[in-house]
Amino acid sequence: MDLARAVSDIAREMGLPPSPEALGGLELSLDTANLAAVGPFWAALLTGNADAQEGDDIVDPNGRMPVLWFQSTDPHDTPRQRFHVDLWVPHDVAEQRIAAAVAAGGRVVDDEQAPAFVVLADPEGNKACVCTCLNR
Repeated sequence: MDLARAVSDIAREMGLPPSPEALGGLELSLDTANLAAVGPFWAALLTGNADAQEGDDIVDPNGRMPVLWFQSTDPHDTPRQRFHVDLWVPHDVAEQRIAAAVAAGGRVVDDEQAPAFVVLADPEGNKACVCTCLNR
């Protein structure tokens, strides 16, 4: 925190306004009940190496592909949404981003874990999560 305050002080002295809305990260998430079966396929497809799995993530060692995270789920019949987007934003931007998505036709599906994450859906029911580092 001390380092963050120092950086903020230097930026302020240089006349650089804060813009937390410019920060963010995108993570692709695939729901699966069998990570051992699907993980090597996705690792090989995305990185060329079936061993490019780090825990629940496929991580491109060259940094050209976004992280693919496997979210554990119960076995289920298809069709059911399997992929979703996890959009990581600063906590002080999350409510604004959620409001903008709802104003654009989306809806809040689940906010029980807020501010850690809020699940949204587009008009067709496709889901996305707005995630922050708070309460994790």
